[in-house]
Amino acid sequence: MKINWIVCIMISILFSCNDNSVVTKEAETTHVEQDTEFKKDTIQTIADASTIMARPQVPILCYHDIRPIKANASANAKVYTVTPEAFAEQMKTLSDSGYQTILPGDLYNYLAFGKSLPPKPIMLTFDDTDLDQFEIGAAEMRKYNFKGVYFIMTISIGRNRYMSREQIKQLSDEGHAIEGHTWDHHRVTKYSPEDWDKQVTSAHETIENISGKKVEYFAYPFGLWNQEAFVPLKERDIKMAFQLSTKRDSTEPLYTVRRMIVSGNWSTQGVLQSMKATFKN
Repeated sequence: MKINWIVCIMISILFSCNDNSVVTKEAETTHVEQDTEFKKDTIQTIADASTIMARPQVPILCYHDIRPIKANASANAKVYTVTPEAFAEQMKTLSDSGYQTILPGDLYNYLAFGKSLPPKPIMLTFDDTDLDQFEIGAAEMRKYNFKGVYFIMTISIGRNRYMSREQIKQLSDEGHAIEGHTWDHHRVTKYSPEDWDKQVTSAHETIENISGKKVEYFAYPFGLWNQEAFVPLKERDIKMAFQLSTKRDSTEPLYTVRRMIVSGNWSTQGVLQSMKATFKN
């Protein structure tokens, strides 16, 4: 009788353990299913091209040189050069007019997912790593809490009249976006597969080592692009690419975002008028 009693207890314990195991497995399965559903809910779907094209365009200004214009400057130099006085006046007017700067991530979320933007958004971009963009541009923007996007050409870093690594890092730490503009400004329409690695992959690694942040946005040298560039950019985790004032590609609007060069020949009111004309839908 004693042996039978012990056997009964052991059988009871065995069945109890098996029941607990079943409950645990059911709970784990339920948790996995719930976790999967949560992940499904949090994954956002990028809007289709027609939806992105239909969203109102955000004014995006492009600056190069910010310095006095020499009397004997060429017509091309006058287009790409804005005087410090003109730049200061433009920043003040934009602020007084209620414009607020946004960064590429804000624009991407707006275009791709329909996220909201300030009532009067604007993006200020700077190409080629020029030193005056740091010494004059950033200093002037700081007065209005404006943030800019600096598209870095890495071959020029540390050279005379160009920004140093330390200055680029400072801009990043102050909240400006530091993004890619190739190694040596070679136009993407002429790239070989090897060029993509040198001009984009390696250049972006250099920028990331300086800023400590991932490069996710790109500006085409000279604003020139072709459809063959879209796949290599996507393969390098570029979310959005910026051209200049040509028509956007209706099938890939995220890779042909328009910008407007601010000409040194324009008055401040001329800049505002050109903005309205360029970025109307």
